[in-house]
Amino acid sequence: MDIFPAPLERLIRDLSRLPGVGSKSATRMALYILNSNRELADSLAKSLVQVKDEIKFCSICFNFTDTDPCAVCRDTNRSERVICVVEGPGDQLAIEETGVFKGKYHVLHGVLSPLDGIGPENLKIGELISRCNSGDVEEVILAINPTTQGEATSSYLADILLKKNIKVTRIALGVPVGGDLKYMDYMTLKHSLNSRTLV
Repeated sequence: MDIFPAPLERLIRDLSRLPGVGSKSATRMALYILNSNRELADSLAKSLVQVKDEIKFCSICFNFTDTDPCAVCRDTNRSERVICVVEGPGDQLAIEETGVFKGKYHVLHGVLSPLDGIGPENLKIGELISRCNSGDVEEVILAINPTTQGEATSSYLADILLKKNIKVTRIALGVPVGGDLKYMDYMTLKHSLNSRTLV
């Protein structure tokens, strides 16, 4: 037997389907929405529908956008010669928030994972190769997460791009600022030592 009326139970169930939201958090959110004024519910519903109706992939970098091409791809102050390759839109946002990178991006929308049936044809790899065939691209920065699948994807891309005489670099991996060596895992320390730089 459900504790709450059916519409509220449905809202809780739908909210708990979101990543990182358990049933307690979903219940808290649902009760907050219920106890708030009608404007919040209307605005939230409108935003959800608008996101599904208006957001699409940029035809160049494949990030989410409501205009095509996206603002980054349209920006003439950014270098066309350097492309930073990331797994997903959240990774691009993280790099963009640093304010350091002034080139363009390419979003793969995942990594290679043969066990899950994800091959090169399931990602935006062909589109990246097409961009690199234009002759304008001099460097591709691989900013792919250092997971097993991420490493395989980076190696796969590097093999293809190096054959096209494109400089391929990776973001540095290692000990984070404020980290403590004795608490670092083996792979982090290994990458730190292998990626050391001159002072």
